Amino acid sequence: MNKEEEALLKEVVGNEDVKKADSYNIRKNGKLEDRKVNPNINIVTKEDKSGIDVYVKEDTLFGTVNIPVIITESGLTDVVYNDFYIGKNANVIIVAGCGITNNGHWDARHDGIHRFFLEEGAKVKYIERHCGLGVGSGKRILNPVTEIHMKASSYMVMDTTQIKGVDDTIRTTKAELEENATLVVTEKILTSKDQVAKTSFMVELKGENASTHVTSRSVATENSYQEFVSNVVGNTKCYAHVECDAIIKENGQVKAIPEIFAKNIDANLIHEAAIGKIAGDQLNKLMSLGLSEKEAEEVIIEGFLK
Repeated sequence: MNKEEEALLKEVVGNEDVKKADSYNIRKNGKLEDRKVNPNINIVTKEDKSGIDVYVKEDTLFGTVNIPVIITESGLTDVVYNDFYIGKNANVIIVAGCGITNNGHWDARHDGIHRFFLEEGAKVKYIERHCGLGVGSGKRILNPVTEIHMKASSYMVMDTTQIKGVDDTIRTTKAELEENATLVVTEKILTSKDQVAKTSFMVELKGENASTHVTSRSVATENSYQEFVSNVVGNTKCYAHVECDAIIKENGQVKAIPEIFAKNIDANLIHEAAIGKIAGDQLNKLMSLGLSEKEAEEVIIEGFLK
């Protein structure tokens, strides 16, 4: 990889060395760039379509998997289907995401379809980052799809971040939880210029005492538009808390569409949404310390999206 590609890769994995993970799969411009596996975590190329299967053996403790994707070719459309099979009582951290540098005039696009299958007692922390760079007029398009199937007493944390520079994105997350399973989702999105970001969460709490907590934090600036749709279904005794907090600046727009469906008298489902501009007292406090209004806004937004 050249220096530009290495810098893009670091943006995706959060400035970490991707090759320090127990296992990794690096994809560049639609092709495998590099891979490492170990006895507890195996990565296999799919034979019937583009993508990989990741197998984590049961009882694997504190395993790490990095599967970043980078695109530097203008006009390229890359689609991958990645499946993750997490064994019983395994505990693993998975870092994924895509960075696009587009210096040309054609659109560059990545669609990543990820499916997770957590066995009983399995634990996963899933970190996904997306960003767009480059000076070309072609768009940077990212459409991640995540499907999650959680067996009894499994636990998953999903932390997703759209850092900057993505022109269009449709982000879809679907999950079904069996008894005592827990799903915690945190989403952070920043849009500017004329960018559009749409998010859809659909969670079905199928088993008794299943629970989910979904938090979306977003900032829409200039002429950008964001849309957040959540749909939580409680079939039995269960708990769900969905919250959408957004800041708008200039002509930014944010729409929140909540839907909660309790199918049982013991289903406890909550949705909260708050959308507005930066509070004046926050700005004044920072400006009293010598910051300009623009600098104060940047500090507030950075803290809001942490």
